[in-house]
Amino acid sequence: MATTPSRSRVLAAGAIGNVLEWYDFSIYGYFAPSIGRTFFPSQDAVTQVLAAFGVFAVGYLMRPLGGAVLGHIGDRYGRRLALILSISAMAVPTFLVGLLPGYATLGVMAPLLLTLLRTVQGLSAGGEYTTSFIFVVERAELGRRGVTGALVSCGGVLGILLGSATGALLAALLSPGQLDSWGWRVPFLFGLVAGAIGLLLRRGVGDAAEAVADGRSEKSPLVETLRHHGARVARLVGVCTFNGTAFYLIFLYVVSWLQRVDGVSPAGSLAINTVSMVAVVPIEVLFGWLSDRVGRKPILLLAIRFAFLGALPLFWLMHHPDPSFELLGELGFVLAIGAVLGVLPAFLVEMTTPALRCTTISLGFNIALGIFGGLSPLAATWLVDRTAMDLSPAVMIMAAAVVSFLTILGFVAPTAYRAPATA
Repeated sequence: MATTPSRSRVLAAGAIGNVLEWYDFSIYGYFAPSIGRTFFPSQDAVTQVLAAFGVFAVGYLMRPLGGAVLGHIGDRYGRRLALILSISAMAVPTFLVGLLPGYATLGVMAPLLLTLLRTVQGLSAGGEYTTSFIFVVERAELGRRGVTGALVSCGGVLGILLGSATGALLAALLSPGQLDSWGWRVPFLFGLVAGAIGLLLRRGVGDAAEAVADGRSEKSPLVETLRHHGARVARLVGVCTFNGTAFYLIFLYVVSWLQRVDGVSPAGSLAINTVSMVAVVPIEVLFGWLSDRVGRKPILLLAIRFAFLGALPLFWLMHHPDPSFELLGELGFVLAIGAVLGVLPAFLVEMTTPALRCTTISLGFNIALGIFGGLSPLAATWLVDRTAMDLSPAVMIMAAAVVSFLTILGFVAPTAYRAPATA
């Protein structure tokens, strides 16, 4: 059995990549208006934001392919190798986005190169989050997999929190002109530091972690998954639909929504988002811990039901001119989304076969995030602009909740899985 320091090292190695992944994608979303003005020709503001979110969506649409490749590597050659490759391919493009000249300098090459960098990031991110929580949850003690998976998931929330706090700090320190011309680049440059730390942590996870068998597949994991487990992948897509839609609407799109719809300043909207992200962390851990005692399925169903019933009232609160009401509305979503985030890692691990786990989960999770996570900000921006209904994103959350609720309802909880003690 691994010692406590070894478990801590494994947990840190798994979580650090999530910090970088979600830090990168969050700062892109927060600074989408500035990125749109930098890399796309002068147009109306809505079109530029749509173009920026369109490039964001391209990166997310690449996640299923990246998930398939890195999932195959994780199942065939080990989780740690996949994690080392994913963090390496994520840190460098993040840094380069911060250096990339804009449309005024490079012309049409600027948006093309931006799209290329986001594509590479999408490929690497496709296997990062899923492989990291599989890596850690498989090595957790029975009775602690829920809370352990929640702690790994908190790495992603901490990354978004770090991105949000960085954005809020820059918005407070710099003038709007400085933030728009060069200030938005600073957070991307810092991504290289987090990547270097993550690479060192993962390379340093030694035999104590690798001694736990990964259940590696001798055949092609991707071929085996597509041939024999396609239905399970489709069901995992349904499970993750709510997570993909609600998470990106509430913690990414709403930052720009508050600015455009409610007239909230960039600093104000980022501050509201930062407070909300702080609240997510204890909620994730609490419900992950609770799922070890009452089960994963009841908590998931309860949280998603709450989100469905509360979507319109909570968006109505966020549409209020009083900042305290805006924060209260977002905190309502935090409760539901945080509960799902805390329970989902252990639930997905327990619903899949060990030898094909990385591939199956990576495909299901990333198809959902690629389609619903990547396209939700773009769809919501278009929907609000075309319908003139400021609360219309709530309908998107309700629809996603129905899909995930019905899918989870059909799952039968399996016998708890314990990874072999030694290779």
